[in-house]
Amino acid sequence: MEKIAVVILNYNGLELIKRFLPSVVKYSQDVRIIVVDNGSNDGSLELIISQFKEVETISIGDNKGFCGGYNFALKLIDCQYYVLLNSDVEVTANWIKPLEFILDNDPQVAVVQPKILSSKQPSHFEYAGAAGGLIDTLGYPFCRGRMFHFLEEDIGQYDDCKQIFWASGACMMIRAGLFHAMDGFDEEFFSHMEEIDLCWRLQRAGYKIWYDGNSKVYHLGGGTLSSINPRKTYFNFKNGLSLLAKNLPSNELYYKVPTRILLDWIAAIMFCFWGSFYHGLAVIKAHYYFFLGIKNEILKRKKNDYLMYRKISSQYNGSIVWDFFIAGKRTIREQNKKN
Repeated sequence: MEKIAVVILNYNGLELIKRFLPSVVKYSQDVRIIVVDNGSNDGSLELIISQFKEVETISIGDNKGFCGGYNFALKLIDCQYYVLLNSDVEVTANWIKPLEFILDNDPQVAVVQPKILSSKQPSHFEYAGAAGGLIDTLGYPFCRGRMFHFLEEDIGQYDDCKQIFWASGACMMIRAGLFHAMDGFDEEFFSHMEEIDLCWRLQRAGYKIWYDGNSKVYHLGGGTLSSINPRKTYFNFKNGLSLLAKNLPSNELYYKVPTRILLDWIAAIMFCFWGSFYHGLAVIKAHYYFFLGIKNEILKRKKNDYLMYRKISSQYNGSIVWDFFIAGKRTIREQNKKN
């Protein structure tokens, strides 16, 4: 069995492959590099085969999305650790070793992510992961270094190794055995919040999620869906409710889900007020399809009943919506000062 495989999912990412894959090849020596093609028709798979001899390829044949693509491909890859890496990520020297060290030396750590900076603005953290993901008491995800759309400058404030709640799907190292033991990603999430759901289930199984600031990568972001695309809004709001329905303890479920729904409706009104009618409509659509599939949500919850419903130490105590919009706290350091 090989120890580490860097697995990159590609769908019509010709320009991304040209720009970012060379850094992966350069700085990922002594590990397997595998590009999984999700049915591309832009010539990107042919480019990889012809110009990147060091890179293995797996061709799926159709677009199964982020979740389905990884679930399908990782069953074919036999190794100890997977590194799930977006095709729009530039890696740096010595990016793998710190992550590997964490998993080698703490068997309770299931997943570890590096520091994720912005490829567009390298001095700042990037939206999808930043310095490690957190989640508030109502299930709103945010990051150290990123509150909603406020991105901090990297001045070394998160050059630490620390337990977090969720690791970014843009770049994470995960124990292969645990990925399969958890049945991988929930494919109904398609391509948003699936990593949060997986990390939550792993913690319910007694494992930890970790961040190591000694490893650094740069993420372009928006490669699958832009933040201005209403389809992304739809997935964020629908999957946000599914996340709670699957993982909250029963005594919290009955009041937190209705609270989230109320806040979501306020968000939909604000979207329309700000001139983003189609984003407001996406919120309503997300709720409609969530309740249309409520029986399936109940079945998924029952399937995970063997996992403990418990308070997780890395969860943020409080409402990030209140702290950010009402109290004006823009960073996790400001949030922590109140405690």
